Parts: sequence; C-alpha cells; structure tokens
Amino acid sequence: MGIDIQNLIFEFIGGLGIFLLGIKFMGDGLQKSAGDRLRDILDKFTSNPFLGVLAGMIVTMLIQSSSGTTVLTVGLVNAGFMTLRQAIGVIMGANIGTTITAFIIGIDIGEYALPIIAVGALLIFFFNNQKITAIGQTVFGFGALFFGLELMSSGMKPLRTLEAFQDLTLSMSEHSLLGVVVGTLFTLIVQSSSATIGILQGLYAEGAMDLDAALPVLFGDNIGTTITAVLAALGASVAARRAAGVHVIFNIVGTAIFLTLLVPFTHYIEFLQGALSLDEKMTIAFAHGSFNVFNTIIQFPFIGGLAWIVTKIIPGQDTMIEYKPQHLDPIFIQQSSALALDQAKAEIVRMGEYAHQGLEETNNYLTTNQAKHSDMAMQIEGALNSLDRSITDYLIDISGGSLSEFESEKHTILMDMVRDIERIGDHFENIIELIDYKISNKVVMTDQAQEDLNNMFDLTMSTVKQAIRALDKEDREEALAVMQKEDKIDKMERTYRKKHIIRMNEGICSVSAGIVFVDIISNLERIGDHAVNIAQGVLGEH
Repeated sequence: MGIDIQNLIFEFIGGLGIFLLGIKFMGDGLQKSAGDRLRDILDKFTSNPFLGVLAGMIVTMLIQSSSGTTVLTVGLVNAGFMTLRQAIGVIMGANIGTTITAFIIGIDIGEYALPIIAVGALLIFFFNNQKITAIGQTVFGFGALFFGLELMSSGMKPLRTLEAFQDLTLSMSEHSLLGVVVGTLFTLIVQSSSATIGILQGLYAEGAMDLDAALPVLFGDNIGTTITAVLAALGASVAARRAAGVHVIFNIVGTAIFLTLLVPFTHYIEFLQGALSLDEKMTIAFAHGSFNVFNTIIQFPFIGGLAWIVTKIIPGQDTMIEYKPQHLDPIFIQQSSALALDQAKAEIVRMGEYAHQGLEETNNYLTTNQAKHSDMAMQIEGALNSLDRSITDYLIDISGGSLSEFESEKHTILMDMVRDIERIGDHFENIIELIDYKISNKVVMTDQAQEDLNNMFDLTMSTVKQAIRALDKEDREEALAVMQKEDKIDKMERTYRKKHIIRMNEGICSVSAGIVFVDIISNLERIGDHAVNIAQGVLGEH
C-alpha cells in the first residue's frame, strides 16, 4: 500500500502544479494577445450593471481567472474609471465566466494533451513574432491544463478504495456544510476554483464521490476563490477593498441560498444529466455554471443593496482620482475658440493641482516609507498622462478652427504648459523609483541629507503650487514670484550638492545614499524648471 500512497500524492501534487501552470500560461497568453483591450472592454461595457455582467464574463473567459478579473476591476475602481455599482456587475459576470474552465475540462481531450503541449511549445520557440508566441503560450497552457488533470485523476484512482476517503465523502453527503468547508479550504490553499472543480470532476467521474457530496464542495469552491481578490485589496484603496468585499458577500450569500435549496438543486442537476445525457465531468460543469448563473440572476436586482452593505462594512472616504477630464466639452470648439481655450485652461489647472498633490504624496513616501503614498502618487501619475492625452487632443481640435493672433499665441502657451505638467509627473515618478531603490537596498540617509531633501521638497512644492495659482488667476505678481523662486531652487541644489560631496569625502555618507540624494535633488530642480516655464507662459514669455 505504501508505494501507492506515495504515487498517489506525487501524481496528484505534480498534476495540480502542471494544471495551475497551464491555467496561468493560458491566461497570460490570452492577456498578451488581447493586451490593453481587456481594460477597454471593462471600461466601455460598464455603463450599466447588466453590460458589466457581460464584460465580466467575457474578460474572465479570456484570462481564465475570476480573481484576475476582480483584481483588474479593483484597479479600475481604484483609478476612478468605474463606480462600485458598475464593479459589482463585473464581479458577478466574472463568476459566470470562470465556469467556462469546467466546461472545457468536461470536453474530454485528455488523450490529446501532449500533442497540444507540443504545438504550443513549437509556436513559442520557433517564431520570433510576439503575437505568435502569445498564441503559443495559450495553446501550451491549454494542453498543460489537460495533462495536469490527467495526472491528477490517475493519481486519484486508488482513492475510492481508501476507507478514510469513503468515510469523508459519506459524511459530506450527510452534512452538506462540511462539504462547503472542505471546498472553501481547498480552494483557499490552491487559490484557483477551477483546479478544485477539476479535481471534483475527476473524483465524481471515478465514482469516488456522489452528487450530493460533490455539490456542497462546489459551493465552497466559490467562496474560496474570493481569497485572491481579498489579498489583492488588502493594501489598496477603500473602493478596492469594497469591490473585494462584494465578491466575498456575493459568493457566501449564494452558497447560503443554495444550501437551503440543495435537494431541489440536486434533482435539477440529475434531471439535466438525464435529459442532456451528460457524462460525469460535464454534469459538474453544468452544476457549477447553473450555480453561478442562478446566483447572479437572484442577486442582480440587489446590486444597490450589496453596494450599500459593503459601504457600511468598510467605511471611509474614497480618495477618487478622476482620470477623465471634467472641462473639455467639444461643443465649445464649434461655438467659440476663446471659450474652448478657457475650458482647456481650466482642465490644465486641474491637472496642475494633481501634479502638486503627486509631489506631496512623493514627499510623504520619502518621509514615511509607506506604500500607500507611492501607490497614490503613481495613480496620480497615471491620471496626469491620461489628462495630458485628452487635453492635447482637445487643443489640437481647437487649432483646426480659425484662431485670432492672440488666441493662437495663448494656444501655443497652453500646449507647452500641458507638456510641462506632464513632465513634473515623470520627475516625481523618477523620485519614487529612487525611494523604492532606497528602501529595497536599505540605504540609510544622514539626518542632514534628509533635512536638505525636506527643504528642497518644500520649496519645490510651493513653487509648483504658486505657478498653478498664477495660471489659474492669470496673476502676473504670482508668476514673477515663481521666477524668483527659481534662482532659490537652483542655488539650493548647488549648495546641497556641495555639502553632500563634503559628507561623502568625510565618509559620513555612503555612496549609494549619495547617488539617491543627488538624483532626487536634480529631479526636484527639474520640476522647479517646469514650474518656471508655466510662470513664463502666464507672463507671455516662452
């Protein structure tokens, strides 16, 4: 018996490993071939929750992971692309989409797994084209998924004869809650509901388990699969934590509903099995699909309620960063280019305020080393890039009309300003990378260096703030004040650099700390230059 147990365990864990690798490869390959289109699908389709459900289904079918879709959605909610209500629809759809894996497994192509892997490998290794490699990766993952399943099920064959296992399944069919717990725990460990359901399909096909023991385990899998989203959301924004919370509540409520309806649900599945003459694996796939479809239909009308509950459970103010421009209405371009230019200016001021906020977050990150500040700053950087594109496109549209000399002068200045503000974002992104480097390599700054950085940061931040104020109010006084600050920033950078070289020579400060220090102050000095460019624009010099 001893050899069998070892064989059983090895084949099972090896098969599971190959299966999970296969799913990951398949998802990654599809994601590479679909690229940014996935985010676009989510962004476009989520205008109402029903379309959200469809988008969630489509994306999950593509990346083969409901948690993957939830994590993407959490990112979009975080970035202010999507409200919580829209996200709930997507998460419901993701639960339906994830059942596609079970249907794929139900089509028994296990014996062709190895040639499929070979085809995938061929495509990966013999073509230099990224598209083909991505397709190869998908095919390889698809084959590996089946190969892993075959190994797992051949490992599980002897299970039916094990007495301990028979006792377990027997008590699972008597106490359905036990099944739910087993399913949840197993999925928590493996982090993939598809894998647990694949195993269930195998066990049920081998006759090692009855339907009434298998169904509760299936419900538990759906709870277990929410762990990935929960882990992804732990450090994230309030909105992201809420989206993950919805995922958990949705699946727990669904399981509760179906446990009370277990007897009719089992009859319904047995009826399907007979009516469509399904084999064992397909029966489980249909059960999994039905559970998620019914669950979505039942809970869909209560999306508002779900959003309300989760807002109560996870309180807090949402720090939303609006990626979408608020002032750029194309109507103005036809009506009057002067008005349209004012709109563009208002949006540039908003963008400038974001740049200042990003600098503050970067400074907080430098002093506290807390990741939430760098996440926030990087989100703002993303918003700056997005606004840069929108405003530039809007300005280009304006220049299509006829502009007076004064207007076209103003137009040129605004074009330059957008670029300056976007560059400020790039510079604080550089600083964040430097701070990341400092943290991961445990670089220690001297107190003096830290103080110098703080002074330089304060000066730079107030310069940027003043430049944006000058632009907003078209205030020449403020703009002139910014010009004077520029000298101060340049002098400060030179002085600090010198002081720093002295520290290096005296051996008070390490080389790596020195590199980080010099790079941060030179990025700050460049930010100062961009602020001055904005002030010059206000003064009409450029």
